[in-house]
Amino acid sequence: MDGIIISTYILPIVLALIMFNLGLSLSFKNFKNVFNEPKALLVGLFCQMILLPLIAFALAGLSNISPEFKIGLLLIAICPGGATSNLITYLLKGNVALSVSLTSVNSILILITIPFFLYLGVHAFANDGDLITLPFLNTVGKVFLMIILPVLIGMLIKDYRKKTAVAIEKILKYVSIGLLALVFTLAILLNKNGERSLLEYYAEILPLALLLNLVGMLIGLFVGKFFMFSKATLITLPIEVGIQNSTLAITLAIGASFLNNPLISVPATVYGMFTFFSALLFGYLVKKFVKK
Repeated sequence: MDGIIISTYILPIVLALIMFNLGLSLSFKNFKNVFNEPKALLVGLFCQMILLPLIAFALAGLSNISPEFKIGLLLIAICPGGATSNLITYLLKGNVALSVSLTSVNSILILITIPFFLYLGVHAFANDGDLITLPFLNTVGKVFLMIILPVLIGMLIKDYRKKTAVAIEKILKYVSIGLLALVFTLAILLNKNGERSLLEYYAEILPLALLLNLVGMLIGLFVGKFFMFSKATLITLPIEVGIQNSTLAITLAIGASFLNNPLISVPATVYGMFTFFSALLFGYLVKKFVKK
């Protein structure tokens, strides 16, 4: 299949369906949690939307990896997790209300933060314009159509046709697993390069991807301890900060309407291979051994 067709049509549609499914699991009532626990929410948003991207900027700037990988590392840091972090929080009996609230709010905030940080990253790390330029306002519009709009449509269905939403979500949650597998497969196929093997690419970025994941989870834990949050919130914050939306990052990297550079998707591909398991393990250890 032609790479242009994949990046222009298939990946955006796949992501839109995944975001629509996320919207079906949310409700406008979830935003009431913003007022029920504003302190933990604001702290979580700061860690997700500002602190982690700044750390990724520093890691990328201090490393000797290629400009594409530097932008890719930043890209994964500016795509906060969604349904996956909600699921892990639920499994570990964390603060599900906080997790859903963070997902609800950051799904709106990324309309601004993703184009902003990507614009900075491309201009900071690209070599003399070798990489595609990324117009800020144009990117805002594309992010809205591909991410925000499907989420809002899903939430509207959930609020006004709850039974319909539940029925659709039961089907789509399994379809989403297949779609995630498709996205990662496409990312791997599009990353083929005659000069170096995929294994070499992945081995180069793996240490930084692991470090970003670990630092994110530790930040969530220590910040939660500093503010003396409840045990449930101490479980939730590391998961929310540690898990990023690899699917979104890959789509933005490969998409013909965005960066259109398969190499930029390598960090997100590597990151997505292990973070579900690392976040689940980290959250379990926090639940079992960390005291409030």
